[in-house]
Amino acid sequence: MTKFSTKQLSIIETLKLDVEPSSIEALFNVKSVSELSIDELLFVLTVANATYRSGYPIINDEVYDGVYTAELKSKDPNNAFLTQVESEVITDSKTVALPQKMLSTDKAYSFEEIKKWIDRLLKASIEVGVDKSNIVIRVTPKLDGYAAFDDGTTLYTRGDGTRGQDITRAFNRGLKVANDGGRGLGPGEIVIKKSYFDKVLSDTFENSRNIQAAIIAEKKVDESVQKAINEGACVFYPFSLIENWTGHYSDVLAEFESIVDKIWNAVDYDIDGVILEVTNDSIKQFMGATRHHHRWQIAFKVNSESAQVKIVRVIPQTSRTGRVSPVAELEPTKLSGATISRATVHHYNMVKTNGVGPGAIVQLVRSGLVIPKIEKVLKAVEPQLPENCPSCNSHLIWESDHLVCPNKTDCPAQTENTLIHFFRTLGNNDGFGPKVVAKLHEYGIKRIHEIYELQKHKFVSFGFGDKTAQNLVNQLRGSREIEIEDWRFLAAFGVSRLAGGNCEKLLQHHSVTELFEVSVDNMVKIDGFAQVSAEAIVEGLENVKEEFFKVYSQGFTLSQTEKLSEKHSEDSPIAGKVIVFTGAMVQGSRGDMEKQAKSLGAKVAKSVTGKTSFLVTGEKVGENKTNAAKEKGVQVLSEQEYLEMLAEV
Repeated sequence: MTKFSTKQLSIIETLKLDVEPSSIEALFNVKSVSELSIDELLFVLTVANATYRSGYPIINDEVYDGVYTAELKSKDPNNAFLTQVESEVITDSKTVALPQKMLSTDKAYSFEEIKKWIDRLLKASIEVGVDKSNIVIRVTPKLDGYAAFDDGTTLYTRGDGTRGQDITRAFNRGLKVANDGGRGLGPGEIVIKKSYFDKVLSDTFENSRNIQAAIIAEKKVDESVQKAINEGACVFYPFSLIENWTGHYSDVLAEFESIVDKIWNAVDYDIDGVILEVTNDSIKQFMGATRHHHRWQIAFKVNSESAQVKIVRVIPQTSRTGRVSPVAELEPTKLSGATISRATVHHYNMVKTNGVGPGAIVQLVRSGLVIPKIEKVLKAVEPQLPENCPSCNSHLIWESDHLVCPNKTDCPAQTENTLIHFFRTLGNNDGFGPKVVAKLHEYGIKRIHEIYELQKHKFVSFGFGDKTAQNLVNQLRGSREIEIEDWRFLAAFGVSRLAGGNCEKLLQHHSVTELFEVSVDNMVKIDGFAQVSAEAIVEGLENVKEEFFKVYSQGFTLSQTEKLSEKHSEDSPIAGKVIVFTGAMVQGSRGDMEKQAKSLGAKVAKSVTGKTSFLVTGEKVGENKTNAAKEKGVQVLSEQEYLEMLAEV
């Protein structure tokens, strides 16, 4: 029976959730997580993450990932929560922009997944002209600490990956950099030695996360924690200094188990896996990142537990996009420390071709303690395929491997979830959570623009109190007046393959209104958009076009994504050149100089490769970096030399 402690309750209060702590406590005590709605799962995950990151966990990692996150993935695989970078600290402190993004790490739980990742590296190497013999992979311990970033002046928490909090006070308290390293080495983790914790602090603190949280706390640090800092047991460990195995990708494939075993035991700190990353800058730049993780990096975790399970029935569930997903209800089975009663079946073609249905016997695995997954069907049966949408009863159609509900306008599962997705993605309207949207939906509100046209008396007629109704009207007005990015506004409409990253890319070339007239052929010309993606996006934009402009006409305040210059001045000495800026600039921020370079037709990169034209250096740039650039044939310019070059035109 889960019962929140006083400290946990205090942390939950800072989240300002629209629900009583006792109600959340009850959610942790349900007999089966399958009973929880998507909204309730989000409450559980938000609270569990906050208490864990603050050092007072309600549940452990295995249950968080393997039970609650897995259930959310099963019920709503496209939920925005699943792509968010998990915040490292929950306080009321002001957030500040990070010097560079700190993303989460993608995960693999089998050697097969690692091989697929390496295959992607090999494909990328062909695209950028890197010979396979030069592909090098670095393997390091995945520290289980407090993620932070040190720019030499300020130490930041990871926060949401873009904005964190200033915790430089940890260094002021005497926190050292591991391996006698200096300041300014970028991303790393605040950790404490396992041997020290077990010997000195385990009787006082429940786990090492309590220590990590205490190190950065705003209030006076605990005496025993200060002693651990003074004795060097607590450190900031930059990733660049961590013990590693580095070698050719073929050696990773040939000696994977021994490499993992070596690195797993390489440090006297808590770890929860190993990280593999390609070291070639041109491959890293080409592969890039999602909004959640870098594609050139992956974390490997271990789990080999499996079980034979009988399927009770297969339940169809309609998602926001109209896809009907099969969810297998299982005879309750204990696996990796948790009772599993449901598992995701990828799509209905898998149900059809593998004989997945009531009475089938399947081999179930907890993929790295994350997603309950059907590994294979041991005893097949005659599958049962739904003919109609479980939400609106419309006749289903096949699209590739998926059964899809074509009723985009009147399917409750699609219309209600579309409204929820809009307000959640927009992120500037706290009043319109899932419960409020569900209530509006009950009264026939199916479109976003219909909500923005509601007056106070309408909310009252729907059963909202006078004060709540006025607050909702105020929220809608504020939602229009508060400035938001145009890419976020576009992403809120939930067009397939048009999440935030792709929205930004497209809006660098076209305005948010012009985008609806862009053809497939023109979209394919934009870097990062293949034929299939472009076709899906163009079709999706056409489907939401009418609703988009009805909402857009409500008068939202949108900040425009900066355009990539389409007019590369013939007089510009940097038009078409690839430029990397490094170090602290004097004449303006690095961001301002990058914007100016783009406006003059240059391509701005974050790392130096053989294709780089100029490396522009500010203050505090080491000789190793400039010498490495020169060895690649890159012209190195000081900030002043660069500005003089521009002024000569």
